[in-house]
Amino acid sequence: MQTTAIPPGPTEGFDLGGSDESLTRLQDYFARFGDVYRIFAPARGVYNYVINHPEDIKRVLLTNHRNYTKGEGMDRVKILLGNGIMTSEGAFWRRQRRMMQPSFHRRVIDQFSALISEVNEKFARRWDAMSARGEAVNISSDTSELTLEIVLRSIFGSDLARLEQQMGANPFEVVAKHSNRDLKFAFQFRSLGKLVGQLIQQRRHAPEEHFDFLSMFMMTRDRETDEPMSDKELIDEVLTLIVAGHETTAAALTWTWYLVSQHPRVAEKLQAEADRGATDEVLGLGAAEAMSFTHQVLQESLRLYPPGWLITRRAIEADELGGFAIAPRTDIFISPYMLHRHPKFWSEAEAFQPERFADADANERHKFAYIPFAVGPRHCIGENIAMFEMLVHMRTMMRRFRLARATNDPIEFEAQINLRPRSNLMMTVNKR
Repeated sequence: MQTTAIPPGPTEGFDLGGSDESLTRLQDYFARFGDVYRIFAPARGVYNYVINHPEDIKRVLLTNHRNYTKGEGMDRVKILLGNGIMTSEGAFWRRQRRMMQPSFHRRVIDQFSALISEVNEKFARRWDAMSARGEAVNISSDTSELTLEIVLRSIFGSDLARLEQQMGANPFEVVAKHSNRDLKFAFQFRSLGKLVGQLIQQRRHAPEEHFDFLSMFMMTRDRETDEPMSDKELIDEVLTLIVAGHETTAAALTWTWYLVSQHPRVAEKLQAEADRGATDEVLGLGAAEAMSFTHQVLQESLRLYPPGWLITRRAIEADELGGFAIAPRTDIFISPYMLHRHPKFWSEAEAFQPERFADADANERHKFAYIPFAVGPRHCIGENIAMFEMLVHMRTMMRRFRLARATNDPIEFEAQINLRPRSNLMMTVNKR
């Protein structure tokens, strides 16, 4: 029997996702209305639905995912990223995802280990020099620069150094330097597409061996038609990878350093794990993943502060979630931030307890109660490389330094496209 019940919700209207206030509202509404509720969105004149239960999230993102497209807020992202795999839909998205997937295979990612290690060593030397001068390190900007350098070099390989030489600077540094994701940034960023297009043309006309994502994307073929990606498709996927591959990882590392600085026992255990193994080795993917406690720390950091804090989907046909009817074209909001603190699925949900990912609870916990990289067919294609980068970074720095917050100012949230601290996280770095 089809339900006609309407879920509870606030009497006042609010446009979710449009401001930093959204996170506070989600916390308030969850406390008042529970796992399914609706909010009137004045900007569009419709009701949006919010779901917080893992079973409903599983239905939207996995078991009935074909009934849902990307939802509210995607238009803004599309201006920035074009029609890459983050924004595209349907058959086109499936084709692109299939073509790109082999480039993110574990065997391929492992081959980036020297590059990831090299960039981290460069920043370790920078922190060393700043420590000697008694200067605080801006963790927010350094993790942003570090992850951007890794992602750019993994996409463009040796062409990046050539570009910097030609232009006198890194043309892509705007991504790390400007944190506002407004229309002005979108225009500047999209103009970089011309540069990517020129690189593609150069590679087509002067083929040489490259090991990087651009090369892999250019060589891949649609398994049904044997067609390659067009230049426009390549440009959109490269720009998507630059933004998605850098911002979320940078935010996750910033939150991790903040949490570790507040928990000395965790810092000690991280240092002990980092100290094991040879000092000069380049860490491969398998060895990085074997650092079980460091992995748990990163997982717990992503639980408490998931950079992708809000996911939206739009129903195509009618559905039912949590016993309530969902009309066609209804926007559904899922907040990993709220889900990861759901008291039914997490004990002491507000506490930083990395070991929770190793204890018996971890196996019994609902598989959809933890989704920092989303889940289902549209889960983040770069999850393995992002975790690899973070594991190498934590090991590189923990074996050399002790970090402490430079001020005791309370941390405020900036909940825009990604969740990050509103002010730069400044830390003092002491050599061990």
